[in-house]
Amino acid sequence: MADRAVQFERLLPHQMESALAECPTAFVPLGTLEWHGVQNALGLDAIKAQALCVRAAQRGGGVVLPPLFGGVGGVDQPYTVVMEPEPTFHSRLLEPWLSVLCGELKRVGFRAIILLTGHYGASQQMIVRETAVRETQRLAIPILGTPEYWLALDAGYLGDHGGFFETSLLMALIPGLTDLSQLQGDPPFQGIGGGDARQATAQEGERVSEVIVSRLVTLARRMPQWDAATRTRFLRAEQALVSHQLEAGGAADNVWAAWANIQHFAAYGELLAAERFEEIGELVRTG
Repeated sequence: MADRAVQFERLLPHQMESALAECPTAFVPLGTLEWHGVQNALGLDAIKAQALCVRAAQRGGGVVLPPLFGGVGGVDQPYTVVMEPEPTFHSRLLEPWLSVLCGELKRVGFRAIILLTGHYGASQQMIVRETAVRETQRLAIPILGTPEYWLALDAGYLGDHGGFFETSLLMALIPGLTDLSQLQGDPPFQGIGGGDARQATAQEGERVSEVIVSRLVTLARRMPQWDAATRTRFLRAEQALVSHQLEAGGAADNVWAAWANIQHFAAYGELLAAERFEEIGELVRTG
């Protein structure tokens, strides 16, 4: 239902009770306040993540928390708020905040959590996924921590920064927050990485968002129903991915090292939604 009330802060108590009974999954959208080119709103990351979560919850159930406009890292460009600098393998702000939040969400009745980050700094990605793995163990409920583009790698979206895909997504999800006429001259454009943003279209954004949203819908519906054995299988796959990213980054002294061959993980979103967790582990072993 496109008009379903799904945002936590806007729900009345009886609406929350109904939402939890139907699908006790919490969506937590994450992002930053950061330059994404002259053509995009500064809050693109969290705005995008929230819009994807709202679409998923309206279609399949679940409740969407207010977005967090603060993460790890940020580009060296105007109007960028850096709460924790990169590169780092640690977090003094985001990780403990997420840990406490996950515990509180379980306490109020949620039985699965999806931490969806629209900010793609390598440190942010690792910290979000690692925290989700640890809290899955501690709380004994499934918690997924991932950037949204990992759910659409097989759709050709490998992540960018204010480039073709992010601009297209924002055009599709929140019309009016992008103005391509601000892009003057030829690439490379200031503070943008990944594809020619001048070619961005709402149609392309809709194509990619549909892949992401459909997988979020499947996960939100099924994760609260996982038994202990299924949760453990999921946990082992996510642990393997975290270990791969940490070990590759540590060995190279470069937090981005594990992303050098990201196309190898193109099947991740499909495998995750289909609960083929052992095949995700195999991707890690062969990557």
